[in-house]
Amino acid sequence: MRYCINCCIHLLPNDLHRQCFRCRGPDHNNQKCPVCKGENKIPLYTESKQMKWLAVLEVRTDHCESWNGFFCLRKGKLCSLMFGLIIMTLVMVSYILTGAKHGLLLIPSPFNYGAFASNPSLMDNESLSDMKDHYQPSKMNISYVKDYPSIKLIIDTITSKIEFITRQRPDLEELRKQEPHMFSVIPNKFLPNSKNPCWYEEYQGNTTTDPYATNSYALYSKRFRIIFDYLRKVFWNHLYHYKDKHYRLRCLPHFYIIGQPKCGTTDLYDRLRLHPEVRFSAIKEPHWWTRKRFGIIRLRDGFHDRYPVEDYLDLFDIAAHQIQSVLQSEAVREHGKMNNIIIGEASASTMWDNNAWIFFYDNSTEGEPPFLIQDFIHAFHPNAKLIIMLRDPVERLYSDYLYFASANKSAEDFHEKVVESLQLFESCVLDYSLRACVYNNTLNNAMPVRLQVGLYVVYLLDWLTVFNKDQILVLRLEDHASNMRYTMHKVFQFLDLGPLSEKQEALITKSPASNTRRPEDRSLGPMLPTTKAILRDFYRPFNTKLAQVLFDDAFLWKRT
Repeated sequence: MRYCINCCIHLLPNDLHRQCFRCRGPDHNNQKCPVCKGENKIPLYTESKQMKWLAVLEVRTDHCESWNGFFCLRKGKLCSLMFGLIIMTLVMVSYILTGAKHGLLLIPSPFNYGAFASNPSLMDNESLSDMKDHYQPSKMNISYVKDYPSIKLIIDTITSKIEFITRQRPDLEELRKQEPHMFSVIPNKFLPNSKNPCWYEEYQGNTTTDPYATNSYALYSKRFRIIFDYLRKVFWNHLYHYKDKHYRLRCLPHFYIIGQPKCGTTDLYDRLRLHPEVRFSAIKEPHWWTRKRFGIIRLRDGFHDRYPVEDYLDLFDIAAHQIQSVLQSEAVREHGKMNNIIIGEASASTMWDNNAWIFFYDNSTEGEPPFLIQDFIHAFHPNAKLIIMLRDPVERLYSDYLYFASANKSAEDFHEKVVESLQLFESCVLDYSLRACVYNNTLNNAMPVRLQVGLYVVYLLDWLTVFNKDQILVLRLEDHASNMRYTMHKVFQFLDLGPLSEKQEALITKSPASNTRRPEDRSLGPMLPTTKAILRDFYRPFNTKLAQVLFDDAFLWKRT
């Protein structure tokens, strides 16, 4: 059925337009129209039947009476043209904005570093990654290549501001004032017949007391409750009874795997724990020194109650039970032999994460933290040994991005995040020292990718102000991946561990790599060549200094 665009009635079935009463001329009278029937309304007809849509649909004729058919048609075309122009404009604006998004951000960041506010960082999980994987070359966007000179100017500015200034180490009394409870719990002397730092602590509870009732690790994490359920069952069997008093053996770690994330620390941990003389904390990464003792579970969730040092020591109870069994053995008691079991802890945040200091420590100098993690570790155990696993910082950053980014991961997205992070870092070093920027919580959480974690030498130099160089073993993931037996022997020698049988050594060195890159991340391919060139330029002065400190040019990472 067709309708006349000018008239109040539908066309007759023969589709002859002359049958339309309204189209006979401008003298049409609603009173005479056999369809209008004297009403100033236009009913809608379909298939000769009047319809009602939802309610009575009415169209007033007054609006059309001033138009003739040709004018209505012209106005309809004009509206269509205007609508098309609007759509075309929206499409062009969308295209321009998308192009701007994929270009390089060259406008200086308005980021203000005046106040160091907090926002949470991510928990660290490390990986051996896929050092032997090969990727197909990705297609290159020419716009990234064209903007490289502008980004190089940012890097040159950062490089010009680099100064490796030795920090002032706080004295012991200052540390005691900051953490009096820790110093009241941990003694300054340990058992002489144990290689691992341990001591006996009087236990005040009775048989009905739950020794782990208030442990924050058990309260806040369901996956740790199984461990503490086991500890509750065996707790009383391992108490030492002397003169009507009960004592429990407490232990600190003998060594720490302190970093870095995405550099293979998980794989090193999994292999090292297979050695018969090595034990680890009940949780691989307690993150107590860097986060939990400040009440940080997840930084994005804000602060919770601070985990006391007793909660941290509870994590070593399983290992302490085994050490106690050795100490009470005849060989140790009567023949003066040593306990050779040692305990390790493998939080990969220990080396670099001092982000919480601003909320707890006053009297900072020009934005630099007055106290660092290593100050307290050294105060309690000055003979501790430290293991650091590093990799090419350029590859580490990309692996870190692939592991922690949740959506829209791509080489192009990584490039944009790198550029934005460089701009933020440049803004900071223009006003603050390198150390202040590296330990700046606000900056570190504002950067889309964790550039600062790859500034290995900044952290290492700060650790060397507290510990001697022979207490720190620095390894490269590239060497570990190519010759695992060699690196594991270096670790065994560093920790002064006993010899292994061929079967034990094969179990440690030939087991599959741990925590490798996920298949879905591998499919994304490598970073863009321009991104790699930018990061190479950024990390070069830091790698050069690192190679000088370690007297090893392998840490220049020229071949990767």
